[in-house]
Amino acid sequence: MTGPWLAIDTATEVASVAVGSAERVRAVRSIRGARQQAAQLVPLVDQVLTLAAVRVRNLSLLVVGDGPGSFTGLRIGWAAAKGLAQDAGIPLRAVPSLMGAAHAAARGDVGPIAACFDALRGQVVGAVYAFPCGQVETLVAPALFTVGELARAAPVRPLVVVGDGAVRFADEVVAWTGRPPLSLEALPPVASSLLALAGRDGAIRPLAD
Repeated sequence: MTGPWLAIDTATEVASVAVGSAERVRAVRSIRGARQQAAQLVPLVDQVLTLAAVRVRNLSLLVVGDGPGSFTGLRIGWAAAKGLAQDAGIPLRAVPSLMGAAHAAARGDVGPIAACFDALRGQVVGAVYAFPCGQVETLVAPALFTVGELARAAPVRPLVVVGDGAVRFADEVVAWTGRPPLSLEALPPVASSLLALAGRDGAIRPLAD
């Protein structure tokens, strides 16, 4: 895959699009607010491609965050990615959005990093990852937990916990890690992390359809 890659993440209220490769982000933009995604995602893709001076036909890979997250947001992201992939014959790969958020929160560190998206009813969809050079280690696979259950399932204490679920249960996160949680708004755009992760073992899955 010699051409540039395009990454799209719409799992949360902070949607982002990036163009580049696993080694370098050429352009990235994000928007905040779930209600804006349907109207603004395709123009955002066009804007990022223009900034990177890349045409759709020159893309060699599409990477999309596959959740967990808002059904509406995921549908918007998948529709855009699938439309581009089918029209231009571009391979499509998926990376968990939880993993993308954890990688963004790691900011180049190995980790471990926990990511928690609010699942309502006192629960989160949580996972714990580490990012050794060129790889991803899933220490706790994504599943429904309370924060206390996730803490007991984790083999090590994470450096930080990120996500709206972590912010909602901040006191429990602090009791677990000794640090306040990070909000999604405080992260670099997750689409940039999807680009980086797409080049790592243990991160992507191919999509036949």
